[in-house]
Amino acid sequence: MATNPIANLFRVPELKDKILFTLLMLFIYRIGAHITVPGLDVGVLQQQFGQLQGTFFGIYDMFVGGGLSRATVFALGIMPYISASIMFQLLAAVIPTVEKLQKDEDGRKKLTQWTRYVTVALAAVQAYGYAVFLQSITGAVHTSGFVFTATTVITLTVGAVFVMWLGEQITDQGIGNGMSLLIFFSIIESFPAAVGRTWESMMLGEIGAFSLLALLAVIVGVSAGVVAMTMAARKIPVQIPRKVVGRGRIQEGQKSFIPLRINSAGVMPIIFAQSFIVVPGTAAAFVDIPILTNLAEIFTPQTWPYYVTYGLLILFFTYFYTAIIFNPIDLAENLKKQGAFIPGVKPGTRTAEYIDRVLTRVTLPGAIYLALIAMLPFWIFDIFNIQTFFFGGTSLLIVVGVGLDTVQQAQQLLLLRHYDGFMKKGRVKMRGRQRYM
Repeated sequence: MATNPIANLFRVPELKDKILFTLLMLFIYRIGAHITVPGLDVGVLQQQFGQLQGTFFGIYDMFVGGGLSRATVFALGIMPYISASIMFQLLAAVIPTVEKLQKDEDGRKKLTQWTRYVTVALAAVQAYGYAVFLQSITGAVHTSGFVFTATTVITLTVGAVFVMWLGEQITDQGIGNGMSLLIFFSIIESFPAAVGRTWESMMLGEIGAFSLLALLAVIVGVSAGVVAMTMAARKIPVQIPRKVVGRGRIQEGQKSFIPLRINSAGVMPIIFAQSFIVVPGTAAAFVDIPILTNLAEIFTPQTWPYYVTYGLLILFFTYFYTAIIFNPIDLAENLKKQGAFIPGVKPGTRTAEYIDRVLTRVTLPGAIYLALIAMLPFWIFDIFNIQTFFFGGTSLLIVVGVGLDTVQQAQQLLLLRHYDGFMKKGRVKMRGRQRYM
Protein backbone atom coordinates (compact mmCIF):
# COMPACT_ATOMS: atom_id res chain seq x y z
CA MET A 1 0.00 0.00 0.00
CA ALA A 2 1.44 3.38 -0.99
CA THR A 3 2.27 5.79 1.83
CA ASN A 4 1.53 9.47 1.94
CA PRO A 5 4.44 11.32 0.22
CA ILE A 6 3.76 14.49 2.24
CA ALA A 7 4.29 12.58 5.51
CA ASN A 8 7.41 10.98 4.04
CA LEU A 9 9.00 14.41 3.67
CA PHE A 10 9.53 14.56 7.43
CA ARG A 11 10.50 10.89 7.84
CA VAL A 12 13.79 11.42 6.02
CA PRO A 13 16.06 13.32 8.46
CA GLU A 14 18.15 14.89 5.69
CA LEU A 15 15.11 16.10 3.78
CA LYS A 16 13.40 17.31 6.96
CA ASP A 17 16.47 19.41 7.87
CA LYS A 18 16.61 20.87 4.37
CA ILE A 19 12.93 21.86 4.43
CA LEU A 20 13.15 23.43 7.90
CA PHE A 21 16.33 25.31 6.96
CA THR A 22 14.70 26.61 3.77
CA LEU A 23 11.62 27.77 5.67
CA LEU A 24 13.83 29.56 8.23
CA MET A 25 15.73 31.43 5.51
CA LEU A 26 12.49 32.40 3.77
CA PHE A 27 11.03 33.58 7.09
CA ILE A 28 14.06 35.86 7.61
CA TYR A 29 13.66 37.17 4.07
CA ARG A 30 9.99 38.03 4.58
CA ILE A 31 10.77 39.81 7.87
CA GLY A 32 13.33 42.04 6.14
CA ALA A 33 10.83 42.68 3.35
CA HIS A 34 8.65 44.60 5.84
CA ILE A 35 11.30 46.77 7.55
CA THR A 36 11.32 50.16 5.86
CA VAL A 37 14.25 52.47 5.23
CA PRO A 38 14.40 55.23 7.91
CA GLY A 39 13.21 58.77 7.14
CA LEU A 40 10.28 57.94 4.83
CA ASP A 41 6.53 58.41 4.69
CA VAL A 42 5.48 55.03 3.27
CA GLY A 43 1.88 56.14 2.65
CA VAL A 44 2.96 58.90 0.25
CA LEU A 45 5.34 56.50 -1.50
CA GLN A 46 2.65 53.86 -2.06
CA GLN A 47 0.29 56.49 -3.52
CA GLN A 48 2.99 57.40 -6.04
CA PHE A 49 3.61 53.73 -6.90
CA GLY A 50 -0.10 53.30 -7.59
CA GLN A 51 0.47 55.49 -10.67
CA LEU A 52 3.52 53.49 -11.81
CA GLN A 53 2.00 50.01 -12.12
CA GLY A 54 2.45 49.87 -15.91
CA THR A 55 6.09 50.97 -15.77
CA PHE A 56 9.40 49.27 -15.06
CA PHE A 57 8.97 50.10 -11.36
CA GLY A 58 5.74 48.09 -11.23
CA ILE A 59 7.39 45.03 -12.79
CA TYR A 60 10.38 45.26 -10.44
CA ASP A 61 8.05 45.66 -7.46
CA MET A 62 6.33 42.36 -8.32
CA PHE A 63 9.63 40.44 -8.20
CA VAL A 64 10.54 41.85 -4.77
CA GLY A 65 7.15 41.25 -3.17
CA GLY A 66 6.15 44.91 -2.95
CA GLY A 67 9.42 45.86 -1.26
CA LEU A 68 10.09 48.66 -3.72
CA SER A 69 6.73 50.36 -3.14
CA ARG A 70 7.30 50.16 0.63
CA ALA A 71 11.02 51.08 0.48
CA THR A 72 12.09 48.15 2.65
CA VAL A 73 15.68 47.15 3.45
CA PHE A 74 15.25 44.30 0.92
CA ALA A 75 13.68 46.60 -1.71
CA LEU A 76 16.21 45.54 -4.36
CA GLY A 77 15.63 41.86 -3.59
CA ILE A 78 17.56 39.24 -5.53
CA MET A 79 17.29 41.17 -8.81
CA PRO A 80 20.85 42.67 -8.79
CA TYR A 81 22.28 39.14 -8.51
CA ILE A 82 20.02 37.82 -11.27
CA SER A 83 20.93 40.78 -13.50
CA ALA A 84 24.63 40.04 -12.94
CA SER A 85 24.11 36.35 -13.73
CA ILE A 86 22.25 37.17 -16.95
CA MET A 87 25.00 39.61 -17.91
CA PHE A 88 27.65 36.85 -17.70
CA GLN A 89 25.39 34.49 -19.66
CA LEU A 90 25.18 37.07 -22.45
CA LEU A 91 28.94 37.72 -22.29
CA ALA A 92 29.63 33.98 -22.67
CA ALA A 93 27.85 34.10 -26.03
CA VAL A 94 30.19 36.78 -27.41
CA ILE A 95 33.44 36.44 -25.41
CA PRO A 96 35.28 33.08 -25.81
CA THR A 97 37.20 33.53 -22.54
CA VAL A 98 34.00 33.71 -20.49
CA GLU A 99 32.57 30.74 -22.40
CA LYS A 100 35.71 28.73 -21.60
CA LEU A 101 35.42 29.58 -17.91
CA GLN A 102 31.81 28.29 -17.86
CA LYS A 103 32.96 24.84 -19.01
CA ASP A 104 35.59 24.40 -16.27
CA GLU A 105 34.85 23.82 -12.57
CA ASP A 106 37.50 26.28 -11.37
CA GLY A 107 36.35 28.71 -14.03
CA ARG A 108 32.75 28.49 -12.80
CA LYS A 109 33.91 29.28 -9.26
CA LYS A 110 35.75 32.33 -10.59
CA LEU A 111 32.65 33.45 -12.52
CA THR A 112 30.56 33.05 -9.37
CA GLN A 113 32.94 35.33 -7.51
CA TRP A 114 32.84 37.90 -10.32
CA THR A 115 29.04 37.70 -10.30
CA ARG A 116 29.05 38.60 -6.60
CA TYR A 117 31.27 41.61 -7.17
CA VAL A 118 29.08 42.83 -10.04
CA THR A 119 26.01 42.28 -7.83
CA VAL A 120 27.42 44.67 -5.20
CA ALA A 121 28.18 47.28 -7.87
CA LEU A 122 24.73 46.99 -9.48
CA ALA A 123 23.02 47.13 -6.08
CA ALA A 124 24.91 50.31 -5.16
CA VAL A 125 24.00 51.99 -8.46
CA GLN A 126 20.35 50.96 -8.22
CA ALA A 127 20.20 52.03 -4.56
CA TYR A 128 21.56 55.49 -5.45
CA GLY A 129 19.03 55.88 -8.27
CA TYR A 130 16.23 54.78 -5.95
CA ALA A 131 17.35 57.24 -3.25
CA VAL A 132 17.26 60.08 -5.79
CA PHE A 133 13.82 58.91 -6.96
CA LEU A 134 12.49 58.90 -3.37
CA GLN A 135 13.66 62.47 -2.81
CA SER A 136 11.89 63.58 -5.99
CA ILE A 137 8.50 62.57 -4.52
CA THR A 138 6.93 65.46 -2.66
CA GLY A 139 6.41 64.60 1.01
CA ALA A 140 7.89 61.07 0.82
CA VAL A 141 11.20 61.94 2.55
CA HIS A 142 11.25 63.72 5.91
CA THR A 143 14.75 65.21 5.53
CA SER A 144 16.40 64.93 2.12
CA GLY A 145 20.09 65.46 1.46
CA PHE A 146 23.42 63.67 1.62
CA VAL A 147 22.71 61.86 4.89
CA PHE A 148 19.48 60.32 3.58
CA THR A 149 21.12 59.36 0.26
CA ALA A 150 24.12 57.74 1.95
CA THR A 151 21.96 55.90 4.50
CA THR A 152 19.62 54.59 1.81
CA VAL A 153 22.44 53.47 -0.50
CA ILE A 154 24.27 51.61 2.29
CA THR A 155 21.07 50.05 3.65
CA LEU A 156 19.76 48.81 0.29
CA THR A 157 23.16 47.59 -0.89
CA VAL A 158 23.76 45.62 2.31
CA GLY A 159 20.19 44.30 2.05
CA ALA A 160 20.76 43.10 -1.52
CA VAL A 161 24.02 41.37 -0.54
CA PHE A 162 22.29 39.71 2.44
CA VAL A 163 19.45 38.48 0.17
CA MET A 164 22.08 37.06 -2.21
CA TRP A 165 23.65 35.24 0.76
CA LEU A 166 20.24 33.88 1.81
CA GLY A 167 19.66 32.54 -1.69
CA GLU A 168 23.06 30.83 -1.79
CA GLN A 169 22.47 29.26 1.62
CA ILE A 170 19.12 27.84 0.48
CA THR A 171 20.74 26.40 -2.65
CA ASP A 172 23.64 24.84 -0.71
CA GLN A 173 21.92 23.62 2.46
CA GLY A 174 18.19 23.77 1.71
CA ILE A 175 15.94 22.39 -0.99
CA GLY A 176 15.36 23.96 -4.39
CA ASN A 177 17.10 26.87 -6.09
CA GLY A 178 17.46 29.63 -3.51
CA MET A 179 17.29 32.56 -5.93
CA SER A 180 14.15 31.21 -7.60
CA LEU A 181 12.46 30.45 -4.27
CA LEU A 182 12.99 34.02 -3.06
CA ILE A 183 11.19 35.35 -6.14
CA PHE A 184 8.55 32.60 -5.78
CA PHE A 185 7.64 33.66 -2.25
CA SER A 186 7.79 37.35 -3.17
CA ILE A 187 5.14 36.74 -5.84
CA ILE A 188 2.78 34.51 -3.86
CA GLU A 189 2.85 36.98 -0.95
CA SER A 190 0.39 39.15 -2.86
CA PHE A 191 -2.07 36.29 -3.54
CA PRO A 192 -4.03 36.44 -0.24
CA ALA A 193 -4.56 40.21 -0.55
CA ALA A 194 -5.69 39.81 -4.18
CA VAL A 195 -8.12 37.05 -3.18
CA GLY A 196 -9.46 39.33 -0.44
CA ARG A 197 -9.98 42.19 -2.91
CA THR A 198 -11.76 39.83 -5.32
CA TRP A 199 -14.09 38.65 -2.53
CA GLU A 200 -14.74 42.27 -1.57
CA SER A 201 -15.66 43.08 -5.16
CA MET A 202 -18.11 40.19 -5.23
CA MET A 203 -19.70 41.34 -1.96
CA LEU A 204 -20.14 44.83 -3.42
CA GLY A 205 -21.75 43.41 -6.54
CA GLU A 206 -18.93 44.43 -8.87
CA ILE A 207 -18.34 40.78 -9.81
CA GLY A 208 -21.12 38.25 -10.23
CA ALA A 209 -21.02 34.73 -8.82
CA PHE A 210 -21.03 33.23 -12.34
CA SER A 211 -18.09 35.42 -13.39
CA LEU A 212 -16.17 34.37 -10.28
CA LEU A 213 -16.78 30.67 -10.96
CA ALA A 214 -15.77 31.13 -14.60
CA LEU A 215 -12.63 32.96 -13.44
CA LEU A 216 -11.71 30.10 -11.09
CA ALA A 217 -12.23 27.60 -13.92
CA VAL A 218 -9.95 29.66 -16.17
CA ILE A 219 -7.26 29.81 -13.46
CA VAL A 220 -7.36 26.03 -12.92
CA GLY A 221 -7.36 25.29 -16.65
CA VAL A 222 -4.54 27.70 -17.45
CA SER A 223 -2.46 26.43 -14.51
CA ALA A 224 -2.86 22.85 -15.75
CA GLY A 225 -1.88 23.96 -19.26
CA VAL A 226 1.21 25.78 -17.98
CA VAL A 227 2.31 22.69 -16.03
CA ALA A 228 1.88 20.52 -19.14
CA MET A 229 3.76 22.96 -21.40
CA THR A 230 6.52 23.45 -18.83
CA MET A 231 7.21 19.70 -18.73
CA ALA A 232 6.63 19.07 -22.46
CA ALA A 233 9.71 18.08 -24.44
CA ARG A 234 10.69 16.64 -27.82
CA LYS A 235 12.82 13.54 -27.22
CA ILE A 236 15.59 12.91 -29.75
CA PRO A 237 16.69 9.23 -29.62
CA VAL A 238 20.39 8.56 -28.96
CA GLN A 239 22.22 5.24 -29.41
CA ILE A 240 25.23 4.46 -27.21
CA PRO A 241 27.21 1.62 -28.84
CA ARG A 242 28.64 -1.42 -27.10
CA LYS A 243 32.17 -0.94 -25.78
CA VAL A 244 34.87 -2.78 -23.84
CA VAL A 245 35.58 -1.52 -20.31
CA GLY A 246 38.00 -2.78 -17.67
CA ARG A 247 39.53 -6.23 -18.15
CA GLY A 248 37.78 -7.24 -21.30
CA ARG A 249 34.35 -6.66 -19.80
CA ILE A 250 31.82 -5.66 -22.46
CA GLN A 251 29.30 -2.96 -21.70
CA GLU A 252 26.20 -3.47 -23.80
CA GLY A 253 24.86 -0.69 -25.95
CA GLN A 254 22.16 1.53 -24.52
CA LYS A 255 19.34 3.64 -25.86
CA SER A 256 18.74 7.08 -24.45
CA PHE A 257 17.33 10.41 -25.59
CA ILE A 258 17.99 14.15 -25.58
CA PRO A 259 15.00 16.09 -24.18
CA LEU A 260 14.48 19.39 -25.99
CA ARG A 261 11.94 21.34 -23.97
CA ILE A 262 9.26 23.26 -25.81
CA ASN A 263 9.93 26.16 -23.45
CA SER A 264 13.71 26.07 -23.00
CA ALA A 265 13.95 29.80 -22.30
CA GLY A 266 11.62 29.76 -19.29
CA VAL A 267 10.22 33.11 -18.23
CA MET A 268 13.17 35.21 -19.46
CA PRO A 269 11.63 36.19 -22.86
CA ILE A 270 8.62 37.74 -21.07
CA ILE A 271 10.88 39.65 -18.67
CA PHE A 272 13.00 40.99 -21.55
CA ALA A 273 9.90 41.92 -23.58
CA GLN A 274 8.33 43.68 -20.60
CA SER A 275 11.53 45.61 -19.94
CA PHE A 276 11.47 46.96 -23.50
CA ILE A 277 7.77 47.69 -23.91
CA VAL A 278 7.47 49.67 -20.65
CA VAL A 279 10.29 52.05 -21.62
CA PRO A 280 7.98 54.69 -23.23
CA GLY A 281 5.58 54.63 -20.27
CA THR A 282 8.41 54.79 -17.71
CA ALA A 283 10.12 57.67 -19.50
CA ALA A 284 6.84 59.56 -19.94
CA ALA A 285 6.14 59.26 -16.19
CA PHE A 286 9.27 61.27 -15.37
CA VAL A 287 9.93 63.43 -18.46
CA ASP A 288 7.31 65.69 -20.02
CA ILE A 289 8.16 65.23 -23.71
CA PRO A 290 5.27 65.09 -26.22
CA ILE A 291 6.84 62.29 -28.31
CA LEU A 292 7.29 60.05 -25.27
CA THR A 293 3.76 60.83 -24.09
CA ASN A 294 2.34 59.86 -27.49
CA LEU A 295 4.36 56.64 -27.54
CA ALA A 296 3.17 55.79 -24.03
CA GLU A 297 -0.45 56.26 -25.17
CA ILE A 298 0.09 54.08 -28.26
CA PHE A 299 1.68 51.28 -26.22
CA THR A 300 -0.89 51.36 -23.45
CA PRO A 301 -1.91 47.85 -22.32
CA GLN A 302 -5.13 46.46 -23.83
CA THR A 303 -4.49 48.14 -27.20
CA TRP A 304 -3.69 46.33 -30.45
CA PRO A 305 -0.28 48.03 -30.97
CA TYR A 306 0.66 46.86 -27.47
CA TYR A 307 -0.49 43.28 -28.09
CA VAL A 308 1.25 42.97 -31.48
CA THR A 309 4.53 44.54 -30.32
CA TYR A 310 4.55 42.61 -27.05
CA GLY A 311 3.92 39.31 -28.85
CA LEU A 312 6.64 39.92 -31.46
CA LEU A 313 9.13 40.88 -28.74
CA ILE A 314 8.40 37.65 -26.87
CA LEU A 315 8.86 35.60 -30.05
CA PHE A 316 12.20 37.30 -30.74
CA PHE A 317 13.57 36.97 -27.21
CA THR A 318 12.46 33.32 -26.98
CA TYR A 319 14.70 32.42 -29.92
CA PHE A 320 17.42 34.83 -28.75
CA TYR A 321 17.65 33.44 -25.20
CA THR A 322 17.31 29.81 -26.35
CA ALA A 323 20.28 30.34 -28.67
CA ILE A 324 22.32 31.65 -25.71
CA ILE A 325 21.60 28.85 -23.23
CA PHE A 326 21.51 25.94 -25.71
CA ASN A 327 24.47 25.24 -28.02
CA PRO A 328 23.82 22.39 -30.52
CA ILE A 329 27.51 22.36 -31.56
CA ASP A 330 28.72 21.63 -28.01
CA LEU A 331 26.04 18.97 -27.58
CA ALA A 332 27.03 17.28 -30.85
CA GLU A 333 30.72 17.32 -29.80
CA ASN A 334 29.91 15.76 -26.44
CA LEU A 335 27.93 12.98 -28.12
CA LYS A 336 30.82 12.33 -30.50
CA LYS A 337 33.33 12.12 -27.63
CA GLN A 338 31.15 9.54 -25.88
CA GLY A 339 30.76 7.53 -29.06
CA ALA A 340 27.01 8.14 -29.03
CA PHE A 341 25.01 9.07 -32.11
CA ILE A 342 21.50 9.86 -33.32
CA PRO A 343 20.22 7.01 -35.51
CA GLY A 344 20.26 8.00 -39.17
CA VAL A 345 22.36 11.14 -38.59
CA LYS A 346 26.12 11.40 -39.08
CA PRO A 347 28.11 12.48 -35.99
CA GLY A 348 29.63 15.97 -35.82
CA THR A 349 28.36 18.82 -37.97
CA ARG A 350 25.32 16.93 -39.31
CA THR A 351 24.22 16.10 -35.76
CA ALA A 352 24.55 19.75 -34.71
CA GLU A 353 22.51 20.86 -37.73
CA TYR A 354 19.84 18.24 -37.00
CA ILE A 355 19.54 19.27 -33.32
CA ASP A 356 19.42 22.95 -34.30
CA ARG A 357 16.66 22.27 -36.86
CA VAL A 358 14.55 20.35 -34.34
CA LEU A 359 15.14 22.98 -31.64
CA THR A 360 14.07 25.76 -34.02
CA ARG A 361 10.82 23.93 -34.78
CA VAL A 362 9.87 23.10 -31.19
CA THR A 363 10.73 26.62 -30.00
CA LEU A 364 8.01 28.19 -32.18
CA PRO A 365 5.03 26.68 -30.30
CA GLY A 366 6.86 27.44 -27.07
CA ALA A 367 7.23 31.10 -28.06
CA ILE A 368 3.55 31.36 -29.07
CA TYR A 369 2.56 29.75 -25.77
CA LEU A 370 4.66 32.30 -23.83
CA ALA A 371 3.04 35.18 -25.73
CA LEU A 372 -0.47 33.87 -24.98
CA ILE A 373 0.32 33.41 -21.28
CA ALA A 374 1.82 36.90 -21.06
CA MET A 375 -1.31 38.49 -22.53
CA LEU A 376 -3.70 36.41 -20.44
CA PRO A 377 -4.18 39.00 -17.63
CA PHE A 378 -5.29 41.70 -20.08
CA TRP A 379 -7.92 39.41 -21.59
CA ILE A 380 -9.10 38.49 -18.10
CA PHE A 381 -9.55 42.20 -17.33
CA ASP A 382 -11.67 42.65 -20.47
CA ILE A 383 -13.80 39.50 -20.27
CA PHE A 384 -14.55 39.41 -16.53
CA ASN A 385 -14.27 43.17 -15.84
CA ILE A 386 -11.95 42.46 -12.94
CA GLN A 387 -8.82 44.36 -11.93
CA THR A 388 -7.57 42.07 -9.15
CA PHE A 389 -6.45 39.08 -11.20
CA PHE A 390 -3.39 37.83 -9.33
CA PHE A 391 -2.25 35.07 -11.71
CA GLY A 392 -0.46 37.09 -14.38
CA GLY A 393 1.59 35.49 -17.12
CA THR A 394 5.04 36.13 -15.66
CA SER A 395 4.08 35.28 -12.09
CA LEU A 396 2.24 32.11 -13.18
CA LEU A 397 5.25 30.80 -15.13
CA ILE A 398 7.62 31.50 -12.23
CA VAL A 399 5.33 29.92 -9.64
CA VAL A 400 4.78 26.79 -11.75
CA GLY A 401 8.43 26.46 -12.82
CA VAL A 402 9.89 26.92 -9.34
CA GLY A 403 7.22 24.71 -7.79
CA LEU A 404 7.91 21.85 -10.21
CA ASP A 405 11.67 22.15 -9.74
CA THR A 406 11.36 22.03 -5.94
CA VAL A 407 8.96 19.06 -6.06
CA GLN A 408 11.31 17.16 -8.37
CA GLN A 409 14.24 17.68 -5.98
CA ALA A 410 12.15 16.42 -3.05
CA GLN A 411 11.03 13.50 -5.23
CA GLN A 412 14.63 12.48 -5.93
CA LEU A 413 15.56 12.55 -2.25
CA LEU A 414 12.49 10.46 -1.36
CA LEU A 415 13.23 7.86 -4.03
CA LEU A 416 16.86 7.62 -2.88
CA ARG A 417 15.53 6.70 0.55
CA HIS A 418 13.13 4.13 -1.00
CA TYR A 419 10.00 6.13 -0.28
CA ASP A 420 7.17 6.68 -2.75
CA GLY A 421 7.53 9.97 -4.61
CA PHE A 422 4.90 12.59 -5.42
CA MET A 423 4.39 11.46 -9.02
CA LYS A 424 3.10 7.96 -9.78
CA LYS A 425 2.81 6.61 -13.29
CA GLY A 426 0.48 3.73 -12.55
CA ARG A 427 0.66 0.08 -11.51
CA VAL A 428 2.55 -2.83 -13.01
CA LYS A 429 1.60 -6.40 -12.09
CA MET A 430 4.62 -8.52 -11.16
CA ARG A 431 4.19 -12.23 -10.29
CA GLY A 432 0.79 -11.97 -8.76
CA ARG A 433 1.30 -8.71 -6.91
CA GLN A 434 1.10 -5.05 -7.78
CA ARG A 435 4.12 -2.82 -7.90
CA TYR A 436 3.76 0.98 -7.94
CA MET A 437 5.96 2.70 -10.49
